[in-house]
Amino acid sequence: MKALRTLFKTDDSCTVFVARLALGLVMFPHGAQKALGWFGGYGYSGTMSFFTGQMHIPALFAFLAIAAEFAGSLGLVTGFLSRLSAFGIAVNMLVATVTVHGANGFFMNWFGNQKGEGFEYHILALGLALVVIISGGGKWSVDALLMKKLEAKS
Repeated sequence: MKALRTLFKTDDSCTVFVARLALGLVMFPHGAQKALGWFGGYGYSGTMSFFTGQMHIPALFAFLAIAAEFAGSLGLVTGFLSRLSAFGIAVNMLVATVTVHGANGFFMNWFGNQKGEGFEYHILALGLALVVIISGGGKWSVDALLMKKLEAKS
């Protein structure tokens, strides 16, 4: 019970709601590309093949990366398991920065004159994820509703 309280604990903050929703909405298309093939993505099979074959990521970690972006974005939009969802996305952003985007410098490739994308986007996503990890789901979250039910039982 204590672990659930820690996971669902949040306040009625609109600030956290904005951070949670912004991160969830921005991450959803990326997760949908990887999981469903939407928005020009390769879908689950294609993404797994790329991650495991070309990037040499173990299958378990490739699966977790796809799940973190797709299920995590849905969790953030709804405010369900907000801390866990934000943690998964934060780990994805950190790993992407260290393994791929860090070598390309800070700035995004706005004009197509870099080797690849920089990591400024990843820092913003990581910052929003940390807000949610620290504060919970905030206002209008499923987590807040579940916490009220837990408190009513005790």
